[in-house]
Amino acid sequence: MADSIDSFLDQWSAAEQAGDTERLETLLTDDFAGIGPLGFTLPRQAWLGRHRSRDLSYDSFDLAEAQARVYGQAALVTARNNTRGSYQGHPIPEATRVTLVLVSDAGTWRLAAIHMSFIAGTRGAPFIPGAASRPEGQPSGGAL
Repeated sequence: MADSIDSFLDQWSAAEQAGDTERLETLLTDDFAGIGPLGFTLPRQAWLGRHRSRDLSYDSFDLAEAQARVYGQAALVTARNNTRGSYQGHPIPEATRVTLVLVSDAGTWRLAAIHMSFIAGTRGAPFIPGAASRPEGQPSGGAL
């Protein structure tokens, strides 16, 4: 089963990088939802629309550090998404943590949801107030 999930992730990554909406249509569930690193939600057609309009383009797109957990007909995958590209001419974050929810549809994995989060300190991530003045490992927000 891990091989089929790895294969799915490779296919999905290649389709995302290429902006291959025909392929993505077969890889996403009808009720797919994508949650971006700023909290916005894109339903399936809006997710695909970013590629159709060519507003989003990738020079590179890959998943690293992927770990999958299978629960019956569903799988939860966490990974690091490394990208280079732009949205409407503006650079996109070069690294995010992603959680992908896959479902098995007649033995074929499909992507039902993705949630992205910035990785602090990476190019494109928002500034973290007070991070530069706080010793490493010390939590923000005062005494515990």
